[in-house]
Amino acid sequence: MSEYPSMVVPPRRFEGRTAIVTGAGSGIGRATAVRLASEGAAVACLDLAAGHVQETVAALSVLGGRALVYVCDVTDEHAVRRTVDAVADDLGRPSVLCNVAGAGGLFHTADMALARWEHILAVNLTGPFLTSRAVIPYMLHPHGGVIVNVAASTALVGAAYAAADCASNGGLVMLTKALAVEYADRGIRVNAVASGAVPGSFTLPEGADPKHLPRLRSRIGSCTPDQVAASVVFLASDESAHTTGSVLAVDGGMSA
Repeated sequence: MSEYPSMVVPPRRFEGRTAIVTGAGSGIGRATAVRLASEGAAVACLDLAAGHVQETVAALSVLGGRALVYVCDVTDEHAVRRTVDAVADDLGRPSVLCNVAGAGGLFHTADMALARWEHILAVNLTGPFLTSRAVIPYMLHPHGGVIVNVAASTALVGAAYAAADCASNGGLVMLTKALAVEYADRGIRVNAVASGAVPGSFTLPEGADPKHLPRLRSRIGSCTPDQVAASVVFLASDESAHTTGSVLAVDGGMSA
């Protein structure tokens, strides 16, 4: 028997729980959905790309997990509310929300189209607001729940050609903290992971000097989807029961 039994990690931390993962069709979202399902959660996999999210659910089924596909645009207020209500009907009351869906890109700020700026802010900031607003009624005391927002490391440090990324992800960190304070005594924890870039997820904008790429990468950091998902799932679990309003950087020390 272990000398420290309280330190043993339970093998299925989400048994009997329903989790919603946005951006579940690929990358960090897919890795998060896989981890949650493998630990017993029923997972609602949300994504705008139907084919990709169906691949995720198929993979979870092979692993023996319970998961359903929901094609949803997280920037659409009515679609988000309908989808969250459908998840509650289909899989049970959601007690975990992982906001992973994101948009980005590198642009010369002076040349960036307003529509692109607005799209990035809509996906990265308005989307998590809409999904959080929709699930909060299901999580309020006495039920309880956890929201984990996945921001980029540009939430913590500035990066060239990334004004929209920095603004939207910085806003997401502050949304996380605001919700954490607002619901701290109402049974809901809210935390964020600030992720480094997944390799291959960005390229320099046209006309930028290629010699800037190494320095830019050093400012954004890098990681794998599984590394980020591990931190997301930790914050969603009862192991972090006394943690709310925190931002966990997963960027190899880039933002230290």
